[in-house]
Amino acid sequence: MKIFLALLIGAAIGIGAYIFLKAPPSDHPKLERTEDRVSEKAGEIKTKVKDTVSDIDTDQIRDELKRTGKVIRNKAAQAGTAISDATADARITTAIKTRMTLESDLSAFKISVNTTDGVVTLSGTVSSAEAIQKAMNLALAVDGVTQVISTLQVKE
Repeated sequence: MKIFLALLIGAAIGIGAYIFLKAPPSDHPKLERTEDRVSEKAGEIKTKVKDTVSDIDTDQIRDELKRTGKVIRNKAAQAGTAISDATADARITTAIKTRMTLESDLSAFKISVNTTDGVVTLSGTVSSAEAIQKAMNLALAVDGVTQVISTLQVKE
């Protein structure tokens, strides 16, 4: 799954760069500078990928396979961390929305919950300032929440 995600992201970047670089030439200096920066960054990425790939020695792979039956490299761990962070954020959002459905004075349909890196943002409308307090306390009580930002509006 991690490899598929990395390939998908790489393909999207490649297609975007291809479309951008194949656009008709323009007399705009900003576009020319942007093309130069994209080309420069693409070269840097190519060099980094080449350096990373060259670090993987086939003899080491054979030895590892004989010894342990698997080959592990640390770069994949970064993608795994990003996926686990996204999973944690989704879990937090789901937990908050579930708790809101159990509260009679909070409408899970009128309150939007977004979570990024443990920071929860509540938006929408509620019936009173007390409902804002209740929604914020409810969100703060969920494991993994580090901060709650409320843009909830009182609608009378």
